[in-house]
Amino acid sequence: MTHPLPASPDAAALVDGFSLEMTGKDVPGLAEARDTIPQGTRINVTFLGNEDLEMRVAAAKAVKDMGFVPVPHISARRLESQAQLGEFLSRLHDVGATEHVFAVGGDPAEPAGPFPDALSVIRSGLLQEHGVREVSIAGYPEGHPDIADDVLWRHLDEKALTLAQQGMDAVVLTQFAFDTDPVTAWIGEVRARGIDAQIRIGTPGPAGIKRLLGFARRFGIGANAMIVKKYGFSLTNLMGTAGPDRFVSDLAERLAAQDAGDVKLHFYTFGGLLPTSQWAREFVSAQSSGARR
Repeated sequence: MTHPLPASPDAAALVDGFSLEMTGKDVPGLAEARDTIPQGTRINVTFLGNEDLEMRVAAAKAVKDMGFVPVPHISARRLESQAQLGEFLSRLHDVGATEHVFAVGGDPAEPAGPFPDALSVIRSGLLQEHGVREVSIAGYPEGHPDIADDVLWRHLDEKALTLAQQGMDAVVLTQFAFDTDPVTAWIGEVRARGIDAQIRIGTPGPAGIKRLLGFARRFGIGANAMIVKKYGFSLTNLMGTAGPDRFVSDLAERLAAQDAGDVKLHFYTFGGLLPTSQWAREFVSAQSSGARR
């Protein structure tokens, strides 16, 4: 992989301490990538509808056993009952994987049970009962295709406040983005609202351009021609592979010019755990050494 952009200590610091995302089916990929991922890295384990309790718990345990920090997802709308949530948390606790969780509303249009959103999961009190110390909550710099902006902001405020009242730490983890303009504006608004939690900006790891654009359309992320150009895509070569070099370098430069607080990156591993972790290691090394590749 090449990194032709000018070296930047700010960019290296932004990537250092990154987190990753995997599914329950990605345990073999994690084993393959383990030597390229720094020990203690946070690895989020998704809560997909086509994966069962055993698969989710086994994946969280594998993350822990390999020396990383598991952050299991809790998809509120997929939970059929409080008992199901309690069972999931209990099983996670048994394998030492409840200190950090990510509470998110989830994809289903209608909730399967009593939890219509992540806020209702947080307010249930079950997280503290099972040893949760930190909860990641969702942020949407480019909005959400099905939720109005004012609702998104209200829920972010209420989740941050509720977690503080419950004595738990918060991390704001965002949907992935291609454009630094809405990201930096959104970070500014988060800080202006008095939310000082760590922010992890969702960033697509290196992957095929066609695949990345497909995910962007699915999640309502802006992928118009101007953003594609800023990210470094070629619309005439959709068979190519794109990495986040330009986005990360631009974001680091923009954040250095504003009072952004604690900001790190969270990589969505659309192209696989190994290519993403290799990219991060090479990028940090190149930036830190002042090299130009």
